[in-house]
Amino acid sequence: MGLNSILNIFTPKNKLFYDLFEKMVDRVVEMSGQLKEVVAEKDYDKRSQIIINIENLEHVCDDITHNIFTELGRNFITPFDREDIHTLASSLDDIADYVYGSSKRINFYNVDPSDAGIQKMADLIHTGSQHVRNAVYCLRNMRDLKKMTEALVRINDIENEADDIFDMSIEKLFAQEADAKEVIKKREIYQIMEIATDKCEDAGNVIESIIIKYA
Repeated sequence: MGLNSILNIFTPKNKLFYDLFEKMVDRVVEMSGQLKEVVAEKDYDKRSQIIINIENLEHVCDDITHNIFTELGRNFITPFDREDIHTLASSLDDIADYVYGSSKRINFYNVDPSDAGIQKMADLIHTGSQHVRNAVYCLRNMRDLKKMTEALVRINDIENEADDIFDMSIEKLFAQEADAKEVIKKREIYQIMEIATDKCEDAGNVIESIIIKYA
């Protein structure tokens, strides 16, 4: 058997991991866009239908994550560090989980999503996930380091902004909301949405690690 034939056995076919990551991050961006639709929709039943769509996309992300982990066991050679592949897949799946968790609790707690803090958090989650997608798509060849770096900087900025929005929303909530139940419900939603931006930053940190090792 020639050297080329041996290499073909161990080389991942058709850049499979890149395909899976791109497919997954596209679903994450779609979910975050639908989260914005949830917080813009005043009708409970219409929100419920959008939330079902988000849940279905979250299941798709779970399946892709499982596929990535399965392919890690099948491929001897991977495009970058195996641990980074595992961590990036987990980070993207975490974003999906918290986007779905945010949307689900809005209707579960029957909270008015027109709240300014919820609206702003949804915007930040969607923008953050878009920048994560930009960075993920650059992984395939890692030639546009400027674009990747700009995306990672914006992800970090968004996470910091989400921290500020969370603090201001909590302060306003305790100052203006007399109903203790509403305080508890909204505080939990703020927390879950803020964690979604943390997970975007986690994904960005993994991509930064990959750049340092391989770019």
